[in-house]
Amino acid sequence: MKKLILESFSQLLGNRRLFVLCIFLVISAISFMLYVALNVRPSELQLVSHYSAFGVTHFYRDQWYYLLAFGAFGLLVAVMHVVLAVKVLIVKGPTLAILFTWMSIAMIFFAWMTTYALLNVWSPS
Repeated sequence: MKKLILESFSQLLGNRRLFVLCIFLVISAISFMLYVALNVRPSELQLVSHYSAFGVTHFYRDQWYYLLAFGAFGLLVAVMHVVLAVKVLIVKGPTLAILFTWMSIAMIFFAWMTTYALLNVWSPS
């Protein structure tokens, strides 16, 4: 198992473009996690946690610590997608792995936009 992990990591280091994209993915996920951690404010009031067009009330509220799960989501996406990108690199080649990593970066970007919108629906004063 250790040998397989080291061989996979050496293949990742061999492809510089994919390696730089994976580093960028991890850095963007960490910065997203810090953004969420710094902008969620503890409060007794319930925050808007999600929106749905299918229901009587369109904004659903939850406790403030629910929003910290968004940061954990970003970190989980980064770690799992780097592992999957290495697996795709080994099985299908570098082109598909680079495409997958770009889509992962786009996923972090969309999560950032969604979190920004949710945090600005109700801004505590």
